[in-house]
Amino acid sequence: MQLEDRQRIAILLHEGIRGNGNGKTGLALLRYSEVPVVAVIDKDCAGESLVALTGIPLDVPIVASVADALIYTPDVLTIGIAPSGGVLPQAWLQEIQCAVAAGLSVVNGLHTPLATIPELRSHLREGQWIWDVRQEPSNLAIGSGKARSLSCRRVLTVGTDMAVGKMSASLELNATAKKQGLHSKFLATGQAGIMISGDGIPLDAVRVDFAAGAVEQLVLRYGADYDILFIEGQGSILHPGSTATLPLIRGTQPTHLILVHRAGQTHIRSHPHVPIPPLSEVVKLYENLATAGGAFAPVKVIGIALNTAHLDELSAKGAIAQAQTETTLPCTDVVRFGAELLLNAVYQA
Repeated sequence: MQLEDRQRIAILLHEGIRGNGNGKTGLALLRYSEVPVVAVIDKDCAGESLVALTGIPLDVPIVASVADALIYTPDVLTIGIAPSGGVLPQAWLQEIQCAVAAGLSVVNGLHTPLATIPELRSHLREGQWIWDVRQEPSNLAIGSGKARSLSCRRVLTVGTDMAVGKMSASLELNATAKKQGLHSKFLATGQAGIMISGDGIPLDAVRVDFAAGAVEQLVLRYGADYDILFIEGQGSILHPGSTATLPLIRGTQPTHLILVHRAGQTHIRSHPHVPIPPLSEVVKLYENLATAGGAFAPVKVIGIALNTAHLDELSAKGAIAQAQTETTLPCTDVVRFGAELLLNAVYQA
């Protein structure tokens, strides 16, 4: 299933706009989806300017409830919030019930499957649907390292923490590659990326034994048909609760890594007792992990994608220069300044 250009979306983003980290799915859809968004639902920000709050250049109204959004005639409600653990808060269920009762279909990126809830399913009309994005693919196998046989470039984004911009970096790189006439494809591994691209695997819904195999199947499905794949990274090897990064490395057998970091961040956001080492050390860590002492082909981090969204332009350029000096690698904010520098680094490596 995927969203279509003719559909009109309302995004449920309660408490997700003002920087708590839970609204990244909805904000990513606002920035990258080609399907028109007609309303954003966030009771804390209702009536305010989306552009002023987020910097995303869309003239979309922010309203307080699904009922208020109906005046803009959406036909799909997309849940753009992803609280810790991906569980549906009870307070949101009433909003979703209102949407279904009004005839809207629902795109759900939470771990809680909505299509199985009787009070929602029983009210669906003909042509109305619920898309639970986080569903484990069928016919999975254990990873085998077969992606190393592909001739295409496989660029994987890895991070110093969760929610630092790995998906955005991959999407920006793919868009830039396409503009340059390269035969490239973005491979989604999380709910927001799947909603945007209409394809991929929800890696955090896959049983850990099959996670590398699921990634491998995705890469093998497209690797022979494209010259370069940009694979969306997940989690961080530094995060004490993250299990997604290693399966991505093993399943993609990457030819290039790009390290994504939020400028100025010194500790894991949700675990302040865990420091982020100097970027130069994180680069070595990811390269050693990917190569595994020679078990797999040598892989280099070829650039740094620095997230500077919280900085003014002068400070952002200073942070980029500092990271570049520290790591001796090309560095830029791909959302703010474009992805050409890092794309060139992929082809020069």
